[in-house]
Amino acid sequence: MTHVNVSRREFLKTGATAGASLMIGFHFLALTTSHRLSPSTAVVFKPNAWLEISPDGSVTIWTGRSEMGQGVRTAMPMIVAEELEADWRRVRVMQGDADPAYGDQVTVGSRSTRSGWEPLRKAGAAGREMLISAAALIWSVPREQCRARSGAVEHPASGRTLGYGALVARAATLPVPENPPLKSPADFRILGTRVPRVDTPDKVTGRAGYGLDVRVPGMMHAAVARCPVFGGKVKSFDPAPALAVPGVKQVVQIGGGSGVAIVAENTWLAFQGKRVLKVEWDEGATAQWSNDGISTAFKAAAEKPGQSVRAVGDVDAALQGAASTVEAVYQAPYLAHACMEPMNCTAHVSGGRCEIWAPTQSPQGVQREAARVTGLPVSSITVHVTYLGGGFGRRGGPVDYATEAVELAQQLDTPVQVVWTREDDIQNGLYRPATYNVLRAGLDAAGRPVAWSHRLVGPDGASFMITRGADELIYAIPNFRLERVVQDPGIPIAPWRGVGPSQNGWVVESFVDELAHAAGQDAVAFRRALVAEKPRLVAVLNLAAQQAGWGSPAPEGRSRGIALWQFGETSVCEVAEVSVGTDGGVRVHRVVCAADCGIVVNPDTVEAQLQGAIVYGLTAALYGEIVIERGRVVQSNFHDYRMLKLAEMPAIEVSLVKSEAVPGGVGEAGLPPIAPAVCNAIFAATGKRIRKLPIGRIA
Repeated sequence: MTHVNVSRREFLKTGATAGASLMIGFHFLALTTSHRLSPSTAVVFKPNAWLEISPDGSVTIWTGRSEMGQGVRTAMPMIVAEELEADWRRVRVMQGDADPAYGDQVTVGSRSTRSGWEPLRKAGAAGREMLISAAALIWSVPREQCRARSGAVEHPASGRTLGYGALVARAATLPVPENPPLKSPADFRILGTRVPRVDTPDKVTGRAGYGLDVRVPGMMHAAVARCPVFGGKVKSFDPAPALAVPGVKQVVQIGGGSGVAIVAENTWLAFQGKRVLKVEWDEGATAQWSNDGISTAFKAAAEKPGQSVRAVGDVDAALQGAASTVEAVYQAPYLAHACMEPMNCTAHVSGGRCEIWAPTQSPQGVQREAARVTGLPVSSITVHVTYLGGGFGRRGGPVDYATEAVELAQQLDTPVQVVWTREDDIQNGLYRPATYNVLRAGLDAAGRPVAWSHRLVGPDGASFMITRGADELIYAIPNFRLERVVQDPGIPIAPWRGVGPSQNGWVVESFVDELAHAAGQDAVAFRRALVAEKPRLVAVLNLAAQQAGWGSPAPEGRSRGIALWQFGETSVCEVAEVSVGTDGGVRVHRVVCAADCGIVVNPDTVEAQLQGAIVYGLTAALYGEIVIERGRVVQSNFHDYRMLKLAEMPAIEVSLVKSEAVPGGVGEAGLPPIAPAVCNAIFAATGKRIRKLPIGRIA
C-alpha cells in the first residue's frame, strides 16, 4: 500500500481514518507529493475497484457481475451512482475482468444485487465523502457546510459549486473512509426510477460483444466431437476424412480422451470436419441407462428410507393420528438450459500467460480452471467477460466449454475459439436433475395440516440443486420430514434457473393445493392461514389474488390456479389463468404476479426479470423434457426440444410491493410458482392432477 501524507488539519476535517480499508476491493491510489499539491494535475480518482472519475467529470463504474440479460450492467451502477450523487447522464458502465478486487464474481442464485447492495453503496458513498472533503479543503470551509448533488459539490452559503472533475486531484490524496454514511431510502434520486438499460442501444445496433463475436488476430476456430454417451471416451479415431476438408488444419485429441477437436480456418469448416470425422467410442457404463430404467430405479429407491435432510417433530405419530391423509408421487424430468448463444470460449496461451474471452457466469472459476490446465499461476491468467446470450446456470457451474478452449490453445500455441453447435449444447450439456418425490401429509379434523413427509430420489449433487425448496416449507406444519435418496445414472447435472426450487416449487405447491382440496378449503384461504405469521407472504398472496380476481368467476372456458413461494428474502405469488381444449391442449392466457423483493433498484428491470422467469418456467412446464436412451440424449435442437412460441405467450401482469427491506433476488424468484399455478389451474378445470412433467396434452 502506498502511504499518502495528510496534514493534521486535513485529517480532522475529513474525519477519515488513514490506513487499509476493510472493504473488499478498496485500495489507495499511488500518488506523488506533486499530485497531492496540484489540484490541476490530470489525476484519475479511483478510490475503489468499482468507481473512477476523470478530470473531465465523467464517471466510470465497473460491474464485476456477468450480464446475461438480467440488467446488472444497469442496476449495479445505479447503486453506486446513487450514493456517489453522480449525474447519471455522465456515467459510463464497464464490465470488469476476473479480479479478486470485486469479491466473488460468480453470477448465480439471484444474488448480484443482494450481495452487492452494501459494498456498492459504500463504494459510491466513499467517493462522495472524499469529493465533499476535497471541496471543503479547497474552499477552506467547514466540511458539514458542503453537499454533493448530481456530479458536483455545492457550498450553499456562498453559492459556490465545483464539478467532480475539478475535485478529482484533491480527492485522490485523501484516505478512503471505511464506513461512510449511507443515504436514507427517502433521499434516493436514482434508485427506484425506471432507468433505461445501458446495454440496449448496443444490442439493438449489433455493437454488443458476445462470446461468439470475439475475434483475435491469428485466431483459429475449433469444433469438438464428444462421445454421445455421457462419460464415454475415445477408443480410436481416423483424422483423414476431416483433414481432407479444405481449410481444416489439425485434428487433436483433448480432455484426457473425452473428445477430438477439429481446428480450421473458420467455424463452418470446423463443423464440416467434425461431421466427417471417424471416431470409435468406448461408451462406458452410462450406456445401460434409458428413461424407463431410470424411472424404475428411482421408484425402487423410493421404497427405502433415505438420509434425513431435515426433521421436526414426530411425523409418523402425527400421520397415524391424523383425521385424514393425502399421498402423491411427483416426477420431474431432466432439463437442458438451451441458452440462445451456444457454449463457446476463446483462449490464447503464450509467453507464460493465458488470455481468455468467455461468456461466463463464473470468471474466477474459468480463471482457476485455466490455472489447473496450464499450470500457470492465477495471476498470469486474464479472463475478459463478454455479454452472455443466456446463462440460466449453465455458464455458472462446471466450465467445460472454457476448459476445452484453454487446453486446445495450449497445444496449438495460437489463439483458438471453440464453438459448440446447438446439438452439442443439448446433447452434451449439463442438466437440471430429474427427481422422484413421494409425499404424505396428515390433516386434523379442521383440515389443518399436522404432518408432512417427503422422500426425494435423485442423482448425486449439491443440496441447492436437489433438495432446496423442499427442505424448509414456508407453511406452519408442526411435524415435518425430508429424506433424500441418491440414485445416480450418471447424467451430468448443473444449476438450472431457480435451482432446487425450480422442481421443488412445483412439487410442494401442487401438493399444498391437494391438501387444500382434501380439506375442502379455498386455495388462497388455506395458504393464508398457514402463513399468517409472515406478513410479506400474506401481502403478496392477497395482492396477487386481488389483481387476478380470485373468488370471482374466471372468463368463460378458463380456470385459475395459484402458487406461493419465497426465494431467499423475496416473496412471490402467481395466479395462472388457463384453458384446456377439447384436444387436451393447454393454453395459459394470463399470469398475475405479485412480488416483494425489498427495495427496488430499477422497476423496469425487476419486472422484466420476473416476466422472463415466468416464461422460462412455463416453457419447461409445458414442453421441457430431456429423454435418455442408451445413455444419450434423444433431443437435438429446438424442433424436438420445444420453446414457448410468441403466439403462446400469456399476458403477464407484475405488481411490486413497496418495501424498504434490503433488496432480495428476482432473477430466479419468479420461476418456482409458475408450474404449480398452471397445474393447479388445470385441476380446477378438469379435476386431473398433473404429477409428472412436462404437462403436454391432458388425456
